[in-house]
Amino acid sequence: MKIKICGLTRETDIAAVNAAMPDYVGFVFFEKSRRYVTSEQAHELKLRLNPAIRTVGVFVDEQPLKVMELIKNHVIDVVQLHGSETIDYMGKIKEACKKAGHNRISIIKAISMTEPEYEEEIRNWEMSDVDFLLLDSGTGGTGQQFDYGTFQRIGKIGKPIFLAGGLKPGNVAEAVAEAERVMATVSIPLYAVDLSSGVETEGKKDAVKIKAAVDVVHKLLV
Repeated sequence: MKIKICGLTRETDIAAVNAAMPDYVGFVFFEKSRRYVTSEQAHELKLRLNPAIRTVGVFVDEQPLKVMELIKNHVIDVVQLHGSETIDYMGKIKEACKKAGHNRISIIKAISMTEPEYEEEIRNWEMSDVDFLLLDSGTGGTGQQFDYGTFQRIGKIGKPIFLAGGLKPGNVAEAVAEAERVMATVSIPLYAVDLSSGVETEGKKDAVKIKAAVDVVHKLLV
């Protein structure tokens, strides 16, 4: 089981993840987010990050040129689309990556499981070349879990899943067990969990919570 710690903004956050060693960390490039970082800030943070940890750039309807700039400058290894991006938009990013020789770049599409059209969104994206789906509640960062029973209503999903929404050190093992129990009945592959507010104290990343969450997840069976 993989784990992503999202929304890093400070050098102390980098020190915390270097000590804990999650599989992925996320930089949020959406200006309206309280976890927003500029391209320059992300570049400086990446320089201090253990190179074994993959960096995810979180974007909301961003101009493709900015996304590609961050990829070309080796600031991000993975693109996470968290807005109303289309499959055509995603395809253009993938094509640009191939032309630039960045063939290892993966793309994650976030889908809100509390919106009425979530099933239609999943069906559309699983037919695309997107690499992963991230299933969350609301628009992300809500601190709320969605109903995992939803997976039985959806049926099989043909993409690996990042599970997000309301996860923290004290509940992540139980949440994974419940999600996997339901997902196994319809052959949905759970690949990773994504934590942000659940590893914060007073709105800032907490090194103790990050280490606890990573330790719990890495002990779970794949």
